[in-house]
Order: sequence, then structure tokens, then C-alpha cells
Amino acid sequence: MTSELQGKSALVTGGTSGIGRATAIALAGRGAHVVISGRDEVRGNQVVRDIRAAGGRADFVATDLRDEASARSLAARARELVGQVDVLVNNAGIYPFGPTEQTTEQDFDSVFALNVKAPYFLVAELAPEMAKRGRGAIINVTTMVAEFGDPGMGLYGSSKAALVLLTKSWAAEYGPQGVRVNAVSPGPTRTEGTSGMGDGLDQLAATAPAGRPGTAEEIAEAIAFLATDRSSFVHGAVLPVDGGRIAV
Repeated sequence: MTSELQGKSALVTGGTSGIGRATAIALAGRGAHVVISGRDEVRGNQVVRDIRAAGGRADFVATDLRDEASARSLAARARELVGQVDVLVNNAGIYPFGPTEQTTEQDFDSVFALNVKAPYFLVAELAPEMAKRGRGAIINVTTMVAEFGDPGMGLYGSSKAALVLLTKSWAAEYGPQGVRVNAVSPGPTRTEGTSGMGDGLDQLAATAPAGRPGTAEEIAEAIAFLATDRSSFVHGAVLPVDGGRIAV
């Protein structure tokens, strides 16, 4: 454990598995008191136990992020647990793939509700408080398919492309008050959520210089970097953690 985030608190959405879980563990390992949110109470409480067993501090809040009310309620609950939120990681997301003509309106609304609306209102709730204190860090988790067209990924990619633009807009809006807003753009990453892709994940990763999928821990390290003062001069950046896919 290090003390880079000692005395700070962090809210990690979608923190019960995959990149969110790895991020919660990474931030707690740097001294932050981490609030983890997610829908699965069993998995969420297990992450909390793992962090506490390692000497860290963590709490879990069960929530289904889907609208303004749920986002603002989560922010309020996090404040009750830690007093103030110094780091916000907008990680929760869903990533359905498939042809445009097979997308239902319910699919569309569900993706944009979790991937765009929830982060928007979490920032609306928490960023002004960070600005009043003169410091804070917000990290949005996007995706490499927000940057280029790919068959079957229009819905997911467009929702994350919106988050890319919001990252830059929020950096311009809150940066002058000391709030750094950045994003991490993962490439193919081996997590519970991508386990169903089978060989497809390896095939996708093989096209990049690294030649392999990333791990949740590798993505989490980039998020942790943006959460600490080591990235104090980084505002509005989208950091690719994609095995070099951006280069080809």
C-alpha cells in the first residue's frame, strides 16, 4: 500500500467486478476510502471484505444507476459514508453488440441511461462541490470503439463517444476551479463481462501491437494515475490503454 490518496475518498461505479473492482482495489491500496456501487450486493460486499482484509477502507452501496434520481441518490449516500467525494470514477456501463436494425428502443434507452445519463448527473452532483474545495479528480471509462466505426458497435460506441466529449467539456468547465476531468479508453480487456466473447477477444487484441488482451488491473493502474497528483497537469485527456490499437 502507498499513501498517495491518504485522507481522500473515491466513488467507483460498477465496482463489483472487472475494471471497477480492480480500480477500487487500486485506489484503496493507495490510501483512499473507497465507496463501491453496483447492483450485485453479494459481489459488492466481497470486494469490500477483500479491501478491508488488505488493510484498506471501503463500503458498498447497492444501486441501479438509470436516471438522474438514482445518480444523485448515490452521490448523497457516498457523502454520508465518507463526508466528501474527492475522486469519482464513472466506470459502470453496459456494452451490447449487434446490428442496428435489431436494436430496440428499450435497448437504446438502457445503454444511454447507464453510460451517459448516470455519469452526467453524478458529475452534476459532485463536481461543483469539488470546485468549491478547489480540487478533485473525475475519471470516465470509455472505450476504443468510441473513436472509430465498427460493425455492430454503434450503440455502445456512440454512448461512449458522448462520454469522451463530456470529458473534454467538463475539463473546460471545472478545470479552472481545480477539478481535473480525464478519461481512460480501454481496448480488449479480459474480465467477467468479456468472458463470453471466447476467442473473439484474442482475435480482436491480436490486431494491436501488444498482441493480447489487457487485464483489469492494467486498466486500473491508468485510472489510479489520473486520480493522483502524479497527473496534476493532465486535463481533458483521453488516455488509450488498448495495447497500442490507437497506433494501427
